[in-house]
Amino acid sequence: MIDKNLPRFPLISADFYTTRYQGLNEELKESTKLKSLAKSLDWDFDLERIEEEFLNQNKVILVTNPQLHIVHATSNIFQMNGYKASEIIGQSPKIFQGEKTSKSIRSRIAKAIKSNKGFDETLINYKKDQSLYKCWITGFPVKNKKGEVVNFIAFEKAVA
Repeated sequence: MIDKNLPRFPLISADFYTTRYQGLNEELKESTKLKSLAKSLDWDFDLERIEEEFLNQNKVILVTNPQLHIVHATSNIFQMNGYKASEIIGQSPKIFQGEKTSKSIRSRIAKAIKSNKGFDETLINYKKDQSLYKCWITGFPVKNKKGEVVNFIAFEKAVA
């Protein structure tokens, strides 16, 4: 016998909340991985910024080593450009660039990195399927507690 006094809700709302719960769970796993990386390399960095940028603003986080090989990418990179994080580990961020990527912006970014300075740029990047997207990137060096640059981190977001 069905109790007619039980609250009812559309089945689609359960789908929505389940999907959102799975997304939050994945985001928390990503945050934990980044914090573990930061701890293992002794980052002198405000780890709460990771949560703000990734969890609250849903930005992609890309971490490279000093030689500019990708050592970590958050899984939400797939929604931005079609690459799975596992496909780009060990690659250079240049994997996202192509003919229509501005040479002057690339030059400014390279100069900032070479000088161990931060940058904030918007440029044309390429998705895995070679379609274009505009990407806003804020990047900067990350030092360990000894003051040595151990990584570069970039917060990225596709923009209109």
